[in-house]
Amino acid sequence: MTSKETRTVLDHWREAVPDDRLAHLIKDATRALVRGLQIRLADHNVSFGHWAFLRILWEQDGLTQRELSEHAGVMEPTTYSAMKAMESLGYIERKHLPGNNKNIHVFLTRNGRALKKKLVPLAEEINAIGTRGLTDVEIKTTRKVLLAIITNLADDEAAIENAERKVPSTRELSRRIASAE
Repeated sequence: MTSKETRTVLDHWREAVPDDRLAHLIKDATRALVRGLQIRLADHNVSFGHWAFLRILWEQDGLTQRELSEHAGVMEPTTYSAMKAMESLGYIERKHLPGNNKNIHVFLTRNGRALKKKLVPLAEEINAIGTRGLTDVEIKTTRKVLLAIITNLADDEAAIENAERKVPSTRELSRRIASAE
């Protein structure tokens, strides 16, 4: 998205649909924050996908690939591909722990750990840009509201899971659509 396209989105929110659903506004704010960070990460040859895994590993090194998938909220094949790429870049190493040949654990290399000092300030910069002009109270309120939304939706998802409903796979959804035609 270019800056002109971003301005078009902003005009849309202010003029065309000022009272549209909050989910759309959150999505566009997320997209703008992610885009700003992607541009900065690219200067260090780090993809946004790798950033997500690096953040997790900086907090908890040595997770299994499955645990990384769960923490990142992505499918295991996505994690596998990212780990292969990150290993070839020298950010991580994958290894079996002694006595456990089943699970592959992911560990940051010295280079992977060193990226934290370079990349975290970029995320902090984007957050500062995104919240420019807001008071500390407004930022605190926004955090409180967003955490409440996340909590409410997590509770809703748990209730749906308890009712044995789930998000169908893309393949399953395609089958349903094809059979409905």
